[in-house]
Amino acid sequence: MEIRPDNLIYHELLGLKVEVEESTNPLMKGIRGVVVDETAKMLIIDSEGKEKKIPKHGNTFLFDLGDVCVRVNGDLLISRPELRIKNKFKKKFRIR
Repeated sequence: MEIRPDNLIYHELLGLKVEVEESTNPLMKGIRGVVVDETAKMLIIDSEGKEKKIPKHGNTFLFDLGDVCVRVNGDLLISRPELRIKNKFKKKFRIR
């Protein structure tokens, strides 16, 4: 399934280019690189050859999808990646 702005938070983030657009920690603002790992509460970004651990909470990320950049509130990403991805299918195939 293609990654689009409307479904980005339900996809695997590894390999995506990202920038910390806003942060509660001024030292993190502007960090950019490629997502190399993800935990429930952190994105690990390879920035200029160094791995930087960036908390999801309190940060706004700008993901580069090639033809469009998508702004995501990090609080929407808080959960284990496999559960966040799994939730996409629950929402899509919910039986009422």
